[in-house]
This record gives sequence, structure tokens and C-alpha cells, in this order.
Amino acid sequence: MRTARDGLAALRQSLIAQDGTLAAALREQPVGELDEPGPPQVAVSGPRCASNAGEYELLLEMILEGSRLHYGRPRLVDCPDRDLALLLGDQLYAMGLLRLARLGDLEAVAELADVISLVAQAHASSDPELGEAVWQAGAVSIGWGPSDAHRAAKALARSQGSAALQAMREAALARSAEGFAPRPGS
Repeated sequence: MRTARDGLAALRQSLIAQDGTLAAALREQPVGELDEPGPPQVAVSGPRCASNAGEYELLLEMILEGSRLHYGRPRLVDCPDRDLALLLGDQLYAMGLLRLARLGDLEAVAELADVISLVAQAHASSDPELGEAVWQAGAVSIGWGPSDAHRAAKALARSQGSAALQAMREAALARSAEGFAPRPGS
């Protein structure tokens, strides 16, 4: 399976090809845990993304890096100016969502809308761990389709239930029988 490092290399190439402010803000080397699959690689290992895995991986890397720019933990883009980081994050969201819209995958669009809003809610509640779990469970839902456990976990997270983190982790793990088992707590 590809790793986060592989996905970020593809994102780097795409942003360099487009030039502009994002290309100018790229780090020489990405930072963070990169030798394991990240949410984009998890999603593309599922059957829903198999026919367009490269495109899904790239667009999900865009949206994930946009999210990380919003919350101060980007891996590839280095932007110390918080206002500019928010704008660059918005630009990456838009680029990724445009690519997804071109694929016509309305189910993934809806899932990413939920991911983006639930991650924002988690960070507003000072719970970045829940934000990471939302990304992981969302990636599994994009790759394999939504499950009842995932829908219930999202409802719990929306209501700010105390068990939301565990429910998100369990929703992601529930798909392990279909060929992918995310690490607990990842």
C-alpha cells in the first residue's frame, strides 16, 4: 500500500506544475508521520476508489493538507502567516473538491462535507484527536461506502457526545473484513 509520503510527493508535483503561492510555500521535505498510509491512501485502497485511485489520492491529499493548514499542522506547505495559511487551505479545499466534482462522486462529496464540518467542530472544541479520527473514518467511508456505525458515529460527534472518538475509531475498524484494517488510534 502507498504511504503518506507517496501521496505528498504526488501533491508536491501537482502544486509545482500549477506554480503560484502554494508552490512557493512548499517545504523541501514533508514533515510528520509519513511511512504509514494516511487517510487518502486508506480511501483509495477501497473498492469505491479503485478505478480512479490516483485521482482520488491526489484530491484527498489536497483536502487533507487544506484542513491541516486551517488547524496549524500542515505537512507539505510551510506558511507561518495564519491568515495566508487559511487562504491557502481554502484554495486546497477548492482544488480537491473541484477534482472530486469532475469525477461525479456525490457520495464522496457528501462524506467530505461531513469530514470538513466535523473536523472544524472537533478543533473548535479543542479535540484534535477526534478530528484525526473523523478523517480516518471518513476515508474508510469514501473507500468502502458509509456504514450504519459510521453514520451513528457522525451523529454522536455532531452532538458532541463524549463517546464520539471511540465511535469514529470503531466505525473505521468495522470495515477491516473488506481488506483494510486501520490501526486503532490512528
